Amino acid sequence: MKQFNQQLFIYINQVVGENHLFDLTMILIAKYMPYIFIGLLFYLWFDDKEHEALYAGYTTTLGIVLNFIIGLLYYHNRPFVDNIGVSLLSHKIENSFPSDHTTFVISIAFMLLTFKQTRTIGIVASILALWCGVARVYCGVHYPFDILGSIVVSIVAVTIIKLLSSKLNGLNIFIISLYNKILGIIYDRNN
Repeated sequence: MKQFNQQLFIYINQVVGENHLFDLTMILIAKYMPYIFIGLLFYLWFDDKEHEALYAGYTTTLGIVLNFIIGLLYYHNRPFVDNIGVSLLSHKIENSFPSDHTTFVISIAFMLLTFKQTRTIGIVASILALWCGVARVYCGVHYPFDILGSIVVSIVAVTIIKLLSSKLNGLNIFIISLYNKILGIIYDRNN
């Protein structure tokens, strides 16, 4: 499996440097896609989809916590540590499995797929999230199995949050109510 993972990495990473514009695009996607997804959560919040935004936030938080736990139990080098391929991003030497960037965005995207109101956004977000994972491999900071691990972690996180959704609904109501009270206070002070 290790050899297959490395061969798949080389297959994806081998074209680095052939097209500067494509390299730049992949760098931007690999580095900044999580910020676009944070913006997406804010958009959902202000588009009267507060519950969906909160559930997506819980899911991505759980996904990152699961990644941390996996990292305590299993360590895997990044490709540049193994002197394989070309790295377009500078990155500290740390565990590569699973990818935090990819888990972050895929957890949000997959959770949005579970709600009828956000399914279309979830489809687009899933495509962007998977593109982010491929970009992380292309840029030389992750192996393909790191991305596959992120997908599995994200599915587990979505499943757990969906199972806990009735319990989390009370927390959602509290957070939304608190937000509305703070907004009301600010509005009253300005009028």
